[in-house]
Amino acid sequence: MSADTPLALDVIAHMRTDFPDKFGLPRQSGLAEHLMGRIVFEPKYRDQNALRGIEGFSHLWLIWGFSEAVREKWSPTVRPPRLGGNRAMGVFATRSPFRPNPLGLSCVRFERLEDVPGLGTTVVVRGIDMTDMTPVYDIKPYIPYADSRPDALGGFTDGTEWHPLEVAIPPELARALPDDAMAGLREALAQDPRPAYRRGDARVFGMDYAGCDVRFRVIDGKCEVVSIIRNSECGMRNQ
Repeated sequence: MSADTPLALDVIAHMRTDFPDKFGLPRQSGLAEHLMGRIVFEPKYRDQNALRGIEGFSHLWLIWGFSEAVREKWSPTVRPPRLGGNRAMGVFATRSPFRPNPLGLSCVRFERLEDVPGLGTTVVVRGIDMTDMTPVYDIKPYIPYADSRPDALGGFTDGTEWHPLEVAIPPELARALPDDAMAGLREALAQDPRPAYRRGDARVFGMDYAGCDVRFRVIDGKCEVVSIIRNSECGMRNQ
């Protein structure tokens, strides 16, 4: 293979999660530890030998595809939500999904291996930031001595102040989901899923999560859930 030969990537697996759409997802992995995902391997890669030793690691790197952000053209600048969507930064100085190659990188917590009838051995992880059926191209272990950089600088993200929202869910609505799914919903809402240009909008927003239509509004830094109505089965919990 020559240096300029395009690299063909195989989809080795798909991520099953509680998010059929990207609205409501945390914008980075690890921000919502209770949000769980299941890595389901393609038949070609359902070989337990490929997972030998993985249980010794607490975290994994996932390389995956922004399947909902593929564009024919790319732009050298993007407007990060962290900057309110008002300032342009170089695409390679951001984690925007709109890139020349739409690849994502996430660090997730390894939870367990789990055998699922018809799917083989799957990998259950926490702290996801991916929609249901996101293609996964590779999995690598997170290695603390090499990957941890305590003195690292965060660029423009160091200069932006951010505070999680207080989330209020009435007790009668909190019973609509299992405890772990409800904890994940609280963490996701605390990140303020609203687009940057809607941050001053107190209208009711809706998001699909765990097979439910979740409606919420944000007033004075407090996120209030107004309804949770089941509407379907979802990828993570319908296994």
